[in-house]
Amino acid sequence: MIHLPNTSLLLQLEDAEKKEHLQRSTCMVGIFPVIYYSILLCLGLPVNVLTAIALSRLFTKTQKSSYCYLLALTTSDILTQIFIVFVGFILQTAILHRKVPDAFIQTVSILEFGSNHASIWITVVLTVDRYVALCHPLQYRRLSYPERTKKIILLVFLAALITGIPFYWWSDVWRNPNPPNTLDKILMWVHCFIIYFIPCTVFLITNSVIIENLRKSKKCNDYQLHVGKTTAILLAITTVFAILWAPRTFTIIYHMYVSTVYKDWRVHLAMDVSNMLALLNTAVNFFLYCFVSQQFRAMVWEVLGIQKSHCTRSANGSHSGSLSDLTLKPLGLLNGTCL
Repeated sequence: MIHLPNTSLLLQLEDAEKKEHLQRSTCMVGIFPVIYYSILLCLGLPVNVLTAIALSRLFTKTQKSSYCYLLALTTSDILTQIFIVFVGFILQTAILHRKVPDAFIQTVSILEFGSNHASIWITVVLTVDRYVALCHPLQYRRLSYPERTKKIILLVFLAALITGIPFYWWSDVWRNPNPPNTLDKILMWVHCFIIYFIPCTVFLITNSVIIENLRKSKKCNDYQLHVGKTTAILLAITTVFAILWAPRTFTIIYHMYVSTVYKDWRVHLAMDVSNMLALLNTAVNFFLYCFVSQQFRAMVWEVLGIQKSHCTRSANGSHSGSLSDLTLKPLGLLNGTCL
């Protein structure tokens, strides 16, 4: 006896699939993210490699902890671009269309979140280091030196990898038709606190104290402090981070409680745009360093094999009091006074 398929059941399943497909939000930005991430990778990766080479040479010359932290920050940005931009968005989404085993995607998620956490928390440690250098200069030499700095950086990278492990169970917000469950919400809230709320709180407190101490010091002394632009690089890094990561953080919270990415094209669009803004943060530090530091610019020209006459003037002492360094002078030092 031959069993014929139940055509009515098949039609019902097809209708259900069609309805589900219609309920799914469409991507409003089309192919633009692929173009954007390709440009970001092609521009940001070489720029970060150049930054890493320049900072490593400056650290070798000066043995200053600040260069070591900046080098670690650049390294974490490179890892973020490789794991998130290239593997996560270009390879998985654009090339393979996520037709890979779920275990592979989830394993890559650990590396993506780990590199992301490292990039952000190296910035936090750098902020605290700069706070101590400016506000407690006498204790800074005792607390901050290259050997300890390297240990701190190693601990931050190890902690970033460990905190990335729970995100093996991070759900794909673009392909999951169900609202976030309890585990999803826990992971999303932990993610928001790790990458935004806690770091921004630290940035706000330390930067406020630094600015207040600078203001008081200028009132109490008749001389002009040469800390404006070097303090500006710290404020610029943290401010740019807070601005670029804010949309993604609040889009995730909206996704949890109001409407999901899967079913609302507006949330889908917001998540796409906020991700692009957040990852732009991995490619802007080079330009901040070039804007602030004459010594960094000179080292970049040296790495590129280009000699600039004005870059060597500081070596002859003509700019002994200028802002030729990424390090921050502690409060209370007179013009031209070296540490």
